[in-house]
Amino acid sequence: MSGDTEHAEKMARIKAARDRIMATKTVERGVLLVNTGKGKGKSSSAFGMVMRCLGHRMKVGIVQFIKGAWETGEAKFLARFPDLVTIRTLGEGFTWETQDRARDLAAASRAWEAAKAMLADPAYRMVVLDEINVALRYDLVDLAGVLEALAARPPHQHAVLTGRNAPEALIEAADLVTEMTLVKHPFRAGIKAQAGVEF
Repeated sequence: MSGDTEHAEKMARIKAARDRIMATKTVERGVLLVNTGKGKGKSSSAFGMVMRCLGHRMKVGIVQFIKGAWETGEAKFLARFPDLVTIRTLGEGFTWETQDRARDLAAASRAWEAAKAMLADPAYRMVVLDEINVALRYDLVDLAGVLEALAARPPHQHAVLTGRNAPEALIEAADLVTEMTLVKHPFRAGIKAQAGVEF
């Protein structure tokens, strides 16, 4: 038996097995995704999915819980799609930057109110809650309220929550959880955040 024939037979077996698995996947509904971990790429992955939604002409809602102090490339880009994207950048930076818990709570409360409205709106096919895990970690947003709103969202709506230290209850509720692992970062070599890479 030649190498090409052997390869073709092996691939046919793999395809048949894969087809059997795929035939059992029949549920169609919105999924809850959590991007967490110490590595870079949590928000970047979420914005990659936003681009996919735009390609399918799906309406997307985005609330940024921490970002706000810097003008980000994603906000500039998404402003070009006002008919499909609502982006609310309501953060004021990380809590160690503001050093004002009352101010942080007020910003997080505004962000959560905007997020709740999007999660309840069936017009949005995807809602991204960027860096909400950080707000949850510092008790700026009520976890029980977040879980309740996520469970009550329209059946076809996808929700993506990003940020380090996702709480265990959120991980349990999610359909897909990805933990970004830090292997190497330019910050450790003294390189500051770069436009187009970090913001």
